[in-house]
Amino acid sequence: MGLNDEVGRRLRELRRADGLSLSELARRSGVGKGTLSELESGRRNPTLETLYALATALGRPLGAVLGDPPPGVVAGAGGGVSGSAVTAVLIERHEDARAATDVFRITIADGAVQESAAHVPRTTESLMVLSGTAVVGLPDAPQTAGPGGHAAWPADAPHLYSAPHGEVQGVLFVRYPKSGG
Repeated sequence: MGLNDEVGRRLRELRRADGLSLSELARRSGVGKGTLSELESGRRNPTLETLYALATALGRPLGAVLGDPPPGVVAGAGGGVSGSAVTAVLIERHEDARAATDVFRITIADGAVQESAAHVPRTTESLMVLSGTAVVGLPDAPQTAGPGGHAAWPADAPHLYSAPHGEVQGVLFVRYPKSGG
């Protein structure tokens, strides 16, 4: 089963588990009903922005839509999802009673900027930069981090990723606290 098929199957399962129609999930996420239908059937390539919009509308971590990473996954080996500037490969998912944490190996394209919508309440993100210089975080208070550096920000507000001086490689942690956690 390919990434499109797997993502489509998981989206359909999550939507149905929440008792939502295609129309209602489309309305809540701002994703067109036709686009959602094509995603669920595996006929459309998902973008990172679209998947985050759907996961947020479902009140779930992105990893819940992507599924568990295959054993021995290697960053850059495929299976990633791309946005306007960021390509992300889920490499680990950890869940306990307090939170779910998705760990992604990411690439931010040279000179690109990606604005991400707010995720579910109390979500946080942190980036460890492996190479390049990233400008990330809240648009009104962006943080710059170079190789070996890191940045952290609340992801329940709009935030951005950019690589103004060349491609950035990094590891992104996205933490989704559970109710009361």
